[in-house]
Amino acid sequence: MFPFSFEWVWDGGHLVFMGGLWYALGIIGMGLTFCVVKSLFDVFNKKESTDHGH
Repeated sequence: MFPFSFEWVWDGGHLVFMGGLWYALGIIGMGLTFCVVKSLFDVFNKKESTDHGH
């Protein structure tokens, strides 16, 4: 059942499930956004690093 379906009823089980789903998707999205922004910052940062990944 989807929220746009007429049979959808907002009971406690659906609220908990949808809340947990969007909480998890939000954390994953924030983590991916952080990784992309940090990668772009590192690529375009002109400062030379003495650490070569060791």
